[in-house]
This record gives sequence, structure tokens and C-alpha cells, in this order.
Amino acid sequence: MALESVPYAARLEIDYPERLDRLTTFLRVFYLIPILIVFGLSTTGDGKGGGAMAGLAAATALMIVFRQRYPRWWFDFAREGARFGARVGAYFLLMTDKYPSTVDEQSVHLEIDYPDAERDLNRWLPLVKWMLAIPHYIVLTLLVVAAIGAVVVAWFAILFTERYPKGIFDFVVGVSRWMLRVQAYAFLLVTDRYPPFSMS
Repeated sequence: MALESVPYAARLEIDYPERLDRLTTFLRVFYLIPILIVFGLSTTGDGKGGGAMAGLAAATALMIVFRQRYPRWWFDFAREGARFGARVGAYFLLMTDKYPSTVDEQSVHLEIDYPDAERDLNRWLPLVKWMLAIPHYIVLTLLVVAAIGAVVVAWFAILFTERYPKGIFDFVVGVSRWMLRVQAYAFLLVTDRYPPFSMS
């Protein structure tokens, strides 16, 4: 089987909404404040930045390098953090009216495969994966700027039509999917397969 036909270790799908609420879309920036505080505290640990998720990434890298292990509970914590972040992101990007749950999947479907560290992961790659992903960071910076512009257009479209333009929706999901694959490769460390330069 060709490598291109094998699903990537991190996958994201977001259900397309038929209708979105004008009022919650208009006031989204205010509705976001409580959940952004919860998300910030849960990912930074100390409330100052860096904290929990960065520490977990560093600890995972050290476990892979020195022990060739990826503790399942660390993986589960990182995966659930990524899922929660994706739900907050989808709400922020106006892709759903459902307030982000800390537990339920809702309309955001994110899957990450648990790796067998001894069989699937090179023990030395965690030291350089963040650097190998630099070309992705450059492309993603441009795509994120375009996605922000697209979301502004979608905001106006929702206010007038109660619909998220399908082409813009697919583009924003594609950028989010690309970001997830880079995160899975460089920081969650669940795969050694280099992320494709693709939104599909």
C-alpha cells in the first residue's frame, strides 16, 4: 500500500453547519472570554504561558529518546488537550454555535493514533522534529493570515445569510487540519512521517 494512501496519524473533520445564529456570531468575541480563560489555564498550568503542554512535550521527547516509551496516560492527556483546543478553535472561527465542551466531541472530530514508541518512532528524531517542521511554519503563517481574512468574510456572510460559505468553511478546516498534522509530528511526537503540504 502506498504511503500516501495510509491515513496520517492525526485527522480532523468538522461538521458543516446548515444554519448559524446571527446574534451569537455577532457577539462571539464576548462569548469566547470564559472558555479562553479555561483553555489558557488548562494548557499553561501556571497561567503564565509555556507550562503544562510544553512541559508534556519536553517530557515525552525525553522518554522517547532515553527509554523508547510513550506513556499512554501522557498521550491521552495530550490528545484530549488537542481535542479541547480544536473545539475552542472551531467556535472561535465561527464554524459552530455549540459552546466548546471540555468533554463531549460535539461537531469537531479529532483523532490521533497512539504510537508504539519502540516500533514506530526513531528515538533521536524528537530532538530535531521541531526544526524539521520550519518549512511548515512558514507556509502556515501565510495560510493563517489568509484564514483570518476568510473568517472575517464569513462573519459578515453569517450575519446576513445565517450561513458559513462552504468554500471558506472548507478552507479554514483545511488550514486547521494542516496545523494539527504539524503539531502531531513536531510537538505531540506521535509519528515520524513528515506532514504533507496539504489541507486535505
